[in-house]
Amino acid sequence: MHAFIEYLIKELVSKPEQVVIDEVDEEGTTIYNIGVAQEDMGLVIGKEGNTINSLRNLVKAKAIKDNVRVRIQLNEMYDTN
Repeated sequence: MHAFIEYLIKELVSKPEQVVIDEVDEEGTTIYNIGVAQEDMGLVIGKEGNTINSLRNLVKAKAIKDNVRVRIQLNEMYDTN
């Protein structure tokens, strides 16, 4: 799942080398904390949150297929300027 999420995020952003994904297991759910550069936040979120919602739906579909529970959290890392 980690590789799948990483692939999707890195294809969206302008600075894929700055994508960080932390994985935390909490009460049977795997939480993926995704960190991207500040200037990439808008690209990942998308207009009215459409991009991040689509990403969550793709991950949810794969999670159902794999019979696992996942949650995606998006975090702004830092200003790279």
